[in-house]
Amino acid sequence: MHTESPDTRELYIIQDVALTVDQLERFGRMLDERRRGDVAESQRHAEALGSLLSSRSESTADDEHDPEGPTLSAEWSRLQALRSETAADIAAVDAARERIRAGRYGTCASCGRAIGVQRLEARPTTELCIVCAIAAER
Repeated sequence: MHTESPDTRELYIIQDVALTVDQLERFGRMLDERRRGDVAESQRHAEALGSLLSSRSESTADDEHDPEGPTLSAEWSRLQALRSETAADIAAVDAARERIRAGRYGTCASCGRAIGVQRLEARPTTELCIVCAIAAER
């Protein structure tokens, strides 16, 4: 929870608007599309990791000392990091879809107030209103 200042109250007045059924459906479609893109991206990363693993097993060259381009180890780490980020985004999308099903989408998980539509459009997986998000960053 957080305390309200005069500036904060102005933000709440703007935010305290319930989402309409049409808006919830639109956000649901946005989340579904984002999930499809994440799944496709995750598959591309898995394929690239498979190719890299194949290259590693076939190669006897010492790529750690190759001045040309990234090493196989560095590329492996990069692809694993990208795959982890994609998996985290899929989980966030799934959590947002669950909040829609449960009737909690667009409600701040911290203070219980409405999350502004513009914030949801920019960050459809967010669980925090802008005031709580700013407070959490401090």
